[in-house]
Parts: sequence; C-alpha cells; structure tokens
Amino acid sequence: MAVDVIEEDARWTEAGLEALSDRAIAAVEAHMGLDGEVFETVVMGCDDARIAELNGEFRAKGQATNVLSWPGEERAAESPGASPALPDPDGADIELGDIAIAYETCVREAAEQGKDFQAHVTHLLVHGMLHLLGYDHIHDKDAALMERLEVEILGKLGLSDPYG
Repeated sequence: MAVDVIEEDARWTEAGLEALSDRAIAAVEAHMGLDGEVFETVVMGCDDARIAELNGEFRAKGQATNVLSWPGEERAAESPGASPALPDPDGADIELGDIAIAYETCVREAAEQGKDFQAHVTHLLVHGMLHLLGYDHIHDKDAALMERLEVEILGKLGLSDPYG
C-alpha cells in the first residue's frame, strides 16, 4: 500500500511514525488479503491541539483523542457483527482514506496503561486502518468483531492483546 505519512509534529519523526505506519498497515493488508500495491492511505502525526480541532470539526467533540479515521467511502456492513465488503482493487475506491494520530494522547495512554509506546501506536494504527475498511465499534457485535481482528493482527506482529 502506498502510505503517505505527514508528520505535523516533529516528535513523530523521532518516534518512527513512518515505519510504524508501514508495518501496521501492511499487517492489516496481509490479514485481510488486500493487495498492498493497489490502495493508498494517509497517516498524519499531529499533536493534541490539532486532533482536538479535527475532532471538533468532524465529530462535534472538541477534545483531543488518540486516533481519528476518515474512510474514502462508506464500507460499513449492513448488519451489526457482519464483516464489511472489502474494497475492490479494480474499482474506484483506491484511496482508502486518512488517519490522524495525536502524540501527547498516545504518550499519556501508553504510560497510564503500562504499555510500550510503539506497541500502543501500532495498535491505534491498526484500529484506524480497520475503520477505513468499514469496521466500527458502535454496536457490541461490531466491537467484538473489530477487537478480535485487532488482536489477531497484532498477534501476528508479536504484540500482546491490547484489551487483555
């Protein structure tokens, strides 16, 4: 997959956001059987102020959050707990969408939860990528499906269950 990483906050450069993004997104592609040469996404590493601005603009929630996703098109499943249709590599949905991730929130959450920072960021990027593919966690059945996929994908990367 073509991953365009934009580091609005220079701390993401030192944190290795580009490598983390490539690894997380490639793992999602492999797990979902997607051809990584076909699809594109953007990952923006920003700070809490910027993500709070985006959260306010797009979700009417004016506070910082860890990760936001903007799918290129709606891919949600028709019923709770069902898997969304995967994007068609021959269709017009080549651009899967955008992910924004906030540095301070990620640092704080990793410390509060006793998690390795890079493992936490990897989890959030996998989570964001699944949102781009139409997965969600609004309904319990959808959340269970999405969390199971996250755990499976992270396990293949040698990372522990973030929910355990």
